[in-house]
Amino acid sequence: MFERFAKDARESVVQAQEEARALGADRVGTEHVLLGIVRTPDTIAARALDRLGVGHDAVLAAVRTLPPGAIDADALAGVGIDLEAVRAQVEASFGPGALDARPAHSPSGHLPFETSAKKLLEIALREALRYKHRRIDTGHLLLAVVRLDDTPAARVLSSLGVGADRVHEAVAATWADVPVG
Repeated sequence: MFERFAKDARESVVQAQEEARALGADRVGTEHVLLGIVRTPDTIAARALDRLGVGHDAVLAAVRTLPPGAIDADALAGVGIDLEAVRAQVEASFGPGALDARPAHSPSGHLPFETSAKKLLEIALREALRYKHRRIDTGHLLLAVVRLDDTPAARVLSSLGVGADRVHEAVAATWADVPVG
């Protein structure tokens, strides 16, 4: 499948690995793929999100607010603990990102992809086929993010006020300005 990826989409997958490492993750999730596709400003996805007033810094800030995978905010709320209040208090005392998981040493080499991130890459291929495009670019990856609406990446976009319809319109407008190669 990767032979169908345009250079920017391949680079975005590499960037997703870097984003995951920088955040101390041991696997690449959909949120890291989203960060990877907006990391370089001249990609289709970055331009489309820029049309919507969303850049890498905003996405990164929203990703940092996601609860760590092992902590279930709803379960904690059931026993009277407000995870966001705890996070806010800890970050006020120790700085932003103080609760982010950090491995004892930075992982090196290839990080495995979570099942949902693999699914995102498959959906990007389907998006390219649906539009009859020969190559998969970051626009297709961004469309895949909003198709998988139950993932951390989709929750990040939603928290930034960006819904699926707006993403579709922005990607289409960007492709109109910069045709798919």
